[in-house]
Amino acid sequence: MTDMTEQIEQAEQEEIAGEIIATDVSLEDYMAHYAAQHCEWIEGAVIRMAPATLEHNDLLYYLYNLFSAYFELKPLGRVVGQPFVMRTEAFPNRRREPDLLIVLDSNPSELKDTYLDGPADICIEIVSSESAKRDHGEKFIEYEQGGVPEYWIIDPLRQEARLYRLNEAGVYTRQSEDGNDYYQTPALPGLLLHVPTLWQDKLPGPVATAQFINDTLK
Repeated sequence: MTDMTEQIEQAEQEEIAGEIIATDVSLEDYMAHYAAQHCEWIEGAVIRMAPATLEHNDLLYYLYNLFSAYFELKPLGRVVGQPFVMRTEAFPNRRREPDLLIVLDSNPSELKDTYLDGPADICIEIVSSESAKRDHGEKFIEYEQGGVPEYWIIDPLRQEARLYRLNEAGVYTRQSEDGNDYYQTPALPGLLLHVPTLWQDKLPGPVATAQFINDTLK
C-alpha cells in the first residue's frame, strides 16, 4: 500500500468531509497551489469544495451585496467572499474558506492579501447537500473553539437559518429572529436580516438591496 493511499484512508477514518484531492501537503504548497481553487487544508489533506449551484451563488451574492451596502453607509468593517482563507489559533493545522467573512475594523486579527490570520467576527456558510456534514459539524466545532463570535449557517435545502453567537463561556448559542422574522446582531448595528427573503425564488438585486439598507438605516 502506498503512503498516499494510507494517508487518504486515515483521513477518511477521521471523517473529514469533502473530496480529498491531495495529502501530505505543506501549508506553503497549499497556499501557493490550492487555496485559490476553493480548497481547504485539513491536517495536510487538501479538500476540494463541490461546485456551487445557482441557488448557492444567488444567496452568496445577495448576502455579499447586503453587507457591502451596509458597510458603505456604516464603515465599520468589510465583507470578504470566497475563496479566502481563515486561520484560527485553536486549529493551526487547518485552513478553512468560509463562503463569507465579516471582518470589523475593531477585529485584532490580521487581514492579509490572501488570508485572515485569526477568527473573523462572523463566518457564514451556505449549505449544500455535499457540505451539510462539514458545515453543521466540523466547521461548527472549529469556529466555536477558534473564537469566531458568530456563525451563520444558511441552509436553503431546509429553508432554515441557524444563527449562533458565542456566550460568555465560549459556547455557541442559537439566536432567534424577532416577531417579524428579522435577525439583528449587535456586531452590525441597524442591519436587518429578513430570513424569509433568503428562500425566495428570485432574490432582490443590488439596487433593491442597497435601497433596503438605506431605508432601514435612516
